[in-house]
Amino acid sequence: MLSFFRKKPSEELTNASTSSSKAYPIAGVDGAVPRGPTLQELGYRSTDDLRETIYDFLRTIRDPEKPNTLEDLHVVYEEGIFVKEPTPGNANVVRVEFNPTVPHCSLATLIGLCIRVKIERNINHNLKLDIYIKKGAHATEDEINKQINDKERIAAAMENPNLKQLVENCIKDED
Repeated sequence: MLSFFRKKPSEELTNASTSSSKAYPIAGVDGAVPRGPTLQELGYRSTDDLRETIYDFLRTIRDPEKPNTLEDLHVVYEEGIFVKEPTPGNANVVRVEFNPTVPHCSLATLIGLCIRVKIERNINHNLKLDIYIKKGAHATEDEINKQINDKERIAAAMENPNLKQLVENCIKDED
């Protein structure tokens, strides 16, 4: 399953970079990045509130192979979400750690992709999002961590209709 992430040819990258849906701060003439809104201005009481909000989105993701959620299987857990110091432009830095059910889980990359897509679709402000497999929890964690944090590979994966449908099935909200 690791092979579904492919590098995009450079001409696709230039076209894709102009159609990004998230707005990122641009440095002014003096090189300073304008300050973005604080957590309180975005409606959160604290970093714990943001962490709980993210966890509420992640807990409903369905496992690709089982009828259970990632919360049921203890793949995602609230203690695995870390809100760190904001960037100079005040983008909140969030690290999500997840724990695959087995050390050789062939769908760990897909689970990481589902986590990323679910957060990006539901949090409507700038986040610097890092997703990692819990240290020591997977045989190829370093390779998977690179893949699920590579913007070009994520974009390419979501252009694959079969893979996109798998992600959509895993992250859809139950009626």
